[in-house]
Amino acid sequence: MTEVTELVELSADAAGLSRQDRLAQLRRQIASIPSRGDTSFSGPSVSVAGVSVAGVSETSAAASESVADRDRPVVDRAHKAGVLPVPEGIGALLPQGGLVRGTVVSVDGAASLLLGLVASVTASGGHVAVIGQPRLGLLAAYEMGAQLERLALVPAPGPDPVEIAAVLLDGMDLVILGLAGASVSPSRARAVVARARSKGSTLVVTEGHWDGAEVRLDARVHGYGGFGQGRELGRGRLNSLSLAVRARGRSFQPRTTRLDICSAAGRVEWVPSRPVEGVMSKVVSEQVVSSQVVSL
Repeated sequence: MTEVTELVELSADAAGLSRQDRLAQLRRQIASIPSRGDTSFSGPSVSVAGVSVAGVSETSAAASESVADRDRPVVDRAHKAGVLPVPEGIGALLPQGGLVRGTVVSVDGAASLLLGLVASVTASGGHVAVIGQPRLGLLAAYEMGAQLERLALVPAPGPDPVEIAAVLLDGMDLVILGLAGASVSPSRARAVVARARSKGSTLVVTEGHWDGAEVRLDARVHGYGGFGQGRELGRGRLNSLSLAVRARGRSFQPRTTRLDICSAAGRVEWVPSRPVEGVMSKVVSEQVVSSQVVSL
């Protein structure tokens, strides 16, 4: 297997090192990772003062090759320069059909949308870093077609996750940053946006406030499938999840659609429905909150 597994774990209390020393070590580790699309690196794990980069095992290589053979529920727009692919149906909401490189996107609501983004980008050959999301459902991402060897995880980024995200923008196509309810000042947000633009990376922020996001995506659970109807209502097994997704942006009017996330033959597929006006207001009225997470 020639792909690199970038499993990054950054400890906030790394063995007596200052914050500046930890960041310097992380930068050196990022510099040692092959550039996007370079598959020439493969090797054993390396660990230095709280930062570890693990190589690909034979087991993970076999699993990755198995995933590569599966049909993936993505809009394959990798050939379009400057645009990252998104799950089937989401692209229709966005003017460029995907996430534009060098921009910041805010995502709120159901975590299934984040998992779909991870699966879409890694399945198309991109590299993704996820910061501050220790409960992210990797099994669900795998079932959506994610290539886990192209995924870097920083579950505990310490007191300054924004700085970690700024560093990882150097080597990743997509960086997902969990803010844990924090608000980023406009001046700092502008600095990070400038870095993302210069590096050609896309930053997705969630669970916090970020001024100046180019696109805002809001996903809400709209219903479940598999529980039967009529007298059988409430019986059966969950086999699908319906999401209402709304996109807003600076350059386009708000758009809303509904998608079904269905489990079939050992994988999870995104099935677009149709644009639905008023879906989001109905969901809010039913008090479906963003903490609902379903892993199919």
